[in-house]
Amino acid sequence: MISLEAIGVIHTPYSTNAPYQPVHNDTGEFYIELDERYEEGLKELLRFKYIYVIFYIDKLQEKPKMRFTPPWLANKELGLFATRTPCRPNPIGLSIVKLINVIDNRLYVSGLDVFDSTPLLDIKPYIKELDDKSDANYGWLNDLDNREHFMLHIKGIPHDY
Repeated sequence: MISLEAIGVIHTPYSTNAPYQPVHNDTGEFYIELDERYEEGLKELLRFKYIYVIFYIDKLQEKPKMRFTPPWLANKELGLFATRTPCRPNPIGLSIVKLINVIDNRLYVSGLDVFDSTPLLDIKPYIKELDDKSDANYGWLNDLDNREHFMLHIKGIPHDY
């Protein structure tokens, strides 16, 4: 049996609709309220420019499907693990955000792609040498005729169709 406990709460302006990925320059207030028991663990974190935010996707209603077609990709069936859909066997989310400030047990960050009051599971520093993979590729996205347009969708960037 695996047991996880929230160590804080993520606050965003989203109550019914959130972007698919973090939008760096999104408007609104984005902050993480860490349980005071863990405040000491924030020492030196502000020296990092970016952090990983690991959270529990608690407002999901759908059951995961091992194969599905994304709504904006007609006729392209994909395996669940070849996608970044939030609908997963274990609804755990991961986002990289810019750390703007730390005041007491609050971390002010750039735009996060979660609903307000999402349970926080963990925070880790993003370390350039360890986390930046220069040889990363686009996998099945390379097969798309309109990859640039699709990327706008998955980044949640408004655009003309």
